[in-house]
Amino acid sequence: MRDWWYGVMWLLGILLLSGCQSFLSRLADESVSAVNTLPMPLATHEFSFDPFRDDVIGSIQVVTARHEDTLSDIARRFNLGYEEIVNANPDVDPWLPGAGTRIIIPTQFILPDAPREGIVINLAAMRLFYFPKAEDGKLQKVITHPVGIGRVQWKTPEGATRITVKDENPVWRPTSSIHREYAKNGNPLPAAVPPGPDNPMGTHVLRLAWPAYAIHGTNKPPSIGLRGSFGCIRMYPEDIIGLFNEVAIGTPVRVVNQPRMVGWRGSQLYIQVYPVLEDDQRNHDKLFVKSMRKTRSALKGQINARPHQTLNENLLNEVTYNPRSTAVPVTKTELSLQRYLEQALHVQNTLPFNATWAEDFNKNFTTAEIQESGQVQ
Repeated sequence: MRDWWYGVMWLLGILLLSGCQSFLSRLADESVSAVNTLPMPLATHEFSFDPFRDDVIGSIQVVTARHEDTLSDIARRFNLGYEEIVNANPDVDPWLPGAGTRIIIPTQFILPDAPREGIVINLAAMRLFYFPKAEDGKLQKVITHPVGIGRVQWKTPEGATRITVKDENPVWRPTSSIHREYAKNGNPLPAAVPPGPDNPMGTHVLRLAWPAYAIHGTNKPPSIGLRGSFGCIRMYPEDIIGLFNEVAIGTPVRVVNQPRMVGWRGSQLYIQVYPVLEDDQRNHDKLFVKSMRKTRSALKGQINARPHQTLNENLLNEVTYNPRSTAVPVTKTELSLQRYLEQALHVQNTLPFNATWAEDFNKNFTTAEIQESGQVQ
């Protein structure tokens, strides 16, 4: 009798376990199905726009973090720099966002206030914009990528220059001042560093008319979006290859420093605010008032309903004094920053269409290594 009872209980246990496994499997399938129903990410680096009407490109997006993600991982996936994604997500731990955490992807940009030709680099945004020559009757194209810039003691210069030389597989020959810096830290450099994985200039270099300055790749990708170089402009390895192939010798390069930008899209006026660089002592309140007045009174500001738009002062102040590196329309009444971000398109946490990166992690960098990246060119 007892054996019969145990047999029945064993059979019931098998059936229950089978049912539980089926239930758990169904939940997993439903979860995967829910993720797959999300749209693919929108473009993050290549856009077309009407230069006579608009100043804003791209769209804000939202993804859900995976358990293995860091913000640095997500930034590279979506062609963003480190500071950009951290500023957009101030309440998220950069190193342990946590599975299921909602991450703002600030892939909407106001174009710098500069001639839209050649290469324009905004130091405050740590972002490069390349404007290929527009064809007659077609929209203007722009390609944008995050960059790393010079440290406080080794500022990247501002002003106008041009590309003078294109080098593939370069040899790095540190300047005498860089040799002194390394020697002071007890880490003397050789006279030249040959091409290869130890070359801090990466695989491709666009040399500028400014002596000792260049736009180049890097052997430390997590340093993009940080102040870590000796004044040069760093790019992700995959981004410098595309730019290198696109631009010609003689292409104009203009470097600006614009932490508060204003621009039009449709009927709305947008602002985008980045933290002011530590060594920038200008009065940005006065500069912003001047920029706002210029943008609203220009011919572009007289199109259709634009002259009649009123500013949402609460939102304007919120965005201005809490820099989120995110473009926000400030002529929408009753809109708050939180509400605007909640309206962002939720997309799959995967490489966008036409992404420059193949998502090949050769090495997982630690926090200390990323901070140390400021010790190389």
